[in-house]
Amino acid sequence: MVELKTDTSIDAMHAAGQVVARALTAVRSAAGVGVSLLELDEVAREVLREAGASSPFLGYRPSFAPTPFPAVICASVNDAIVHGIPTPHRLRDGDLVSIDCGATLDGWAGDSAISFAVGRPRPADLRLIETAELALAAGIAAAVPGNRIGDIAHAVGRICRSAGYGIPDGFGGHGIGRRMHEDPDVPNEGRPGRGLPLRPGMVLAIEPMLISSGKDTYYAAADGWTLRTADGSRAAHVEHTVAITDSGPRILTAREAP
Repeated sequence: MVELKTDTSIDAMHAAGQVVARALTAVRSAAGVGVSLLELDEVAREVLREAGASSPFLGYRPSFAPTPFPAVICASVNDAIVHGIPTPHRLRDGDLVSIDCGATLDGWAGDSAISFAVGRPRPADLRLIETAELALAAGIAAAVPGNRIGDIAHAVGRICRSAGYGIPDGFGGHGIGRRMHEDPDVPNEGRPGRGLPLRPGMVLAIEPMLISSGKDTYYAAADGWTLRTADGSRAAHVEHTVAITDSGPRILTAREAP
């Protein structure tokens, strides 16, 4: 069932989303060659503590997971697409990093993700990240009353496929509210004009995931969480929590420009 949020609830979700935005900004600023993924997780934890927020990631255990998730961020590096568990791994020059973070504040959740390069970036990685951001922007632009879920999916998928990138099947965005994952599912590829109609009060996490080789195949790593590209190619993941309103999409996890 899809819950329509009131303006007051959306304002509360914006407050949670801004905690996520601050956490991602802090993690991005702290990331550098030689910094460990566990250190980045601690940076995000401190932002959550200061805000009086909790993490919907920490201890989360969906049906596919062998163990509860042990961190407040997902840290996915190079060929990891999503759900990477922070480890003592220290970032190297040229690494491609995706950080996913959530926060729960006063009972409402926010969820967002960024991708960036550490040190000297590879031009191919910059193109991948730029395309991911363009796909996210296209999906957000389609999140208006009168459209359907398929219009968001089509907007995201068209950007990804036109650039020659792969899209991992079965993973995409979702509704969000009191819980991090709610109805409906928001695929990263689909047919326009199909699926659930979009109504004011719906809040969605839109999250393109791109595979640089153009292939869609992936596998779950031994930790049972991390999804990696089957051919070892690099991946990017970006995400915003977006409210559908009569005046257009409202990005609840928007970050301040550096």
